[in-house]
Amino acid sequence: MQNNQRHFVIAGVLVVISTFLVYWLLDTVLKMPVQASMQAFAIDRLFDYHIWLIAFLFSLVVVFMLYALVVFRHRAGEDEDKEGEYFHGNVRLEIAWTLLPLIFVVFFAFESTRVLINITREDPDEYVVIVTGQQFAWSFEYPDTGLKTGELVLPVDQPIRLEMTSADVLHNFWVPEFRVKQDLLPGFEPRILRFTPVEEGEYQVRCAELCGLNHSGMRAPVRVVPQDEFAAWINQQVASK
Repeated sequence: MQNNQRHFVIAGVLVVISTFLVYWLLDTVLKMPVQASMQAFAIDRLFDYHIWLIAFLFSLVVVFMLYALVVFRHRAGEDEDKEGEYFHGNVRLEIAWTLLPLIFVVFFAFESTRVLINITREDPDEYVVIVTGQQFAWSFEYPDTGLKTGELVLPVDQPIRLEMTSADVLHNFWVPEFRVKQDLLPGFEPRILRFTPVEEGEYQVRCAELCGLNHSGMRAPVRVVPQDEFAAWINQQVASK
């Protein structure tokens, strides 16, 4: 029994080490785009929790498997007919592999719900833009000015409310740097997407739902600019109409 505990301790330490190494590898390889919206930070934290869990579960399976293959392998001179020790059931292990998944599921359900509520909360100061998706282009309307354009320009640090519809088939609005996505459903009420851009720069909205032959080309430029530059752009566009 003491020998078995020693094996569990050694394998357990190796699992911990492997978890940190696998997490570091995944975090290095799977680099996320820049966090360009306030909502991106909470969403990335959820991704981070998932990567830790993936690293742990991978290590738990692979380390114990490799440890058993190496430590308990057949060695030269051993009786080839010798059988391993049999035991029937292990209550502590069965409780552990029942409770741990339950704890993980409850934690992720709670945390995901909390994040979803926070990132979809209405803001009284939000700026409304009407978005229309159609094969294979995007159009953006600023209802307070009547301006309609093929480029989405947004003021930095301003809560945004996108009211989105589809003119034909199912589309999906996605700017990876904002981390938020939303389906556009033809024939339904406008879908609402809320976010607050916090990083000035040029991005790209793309359709993330297969919508036809030129689906991959359904893109549009997105610019996040300072408040005064946004106001000047609006005035310039309205004056040139």
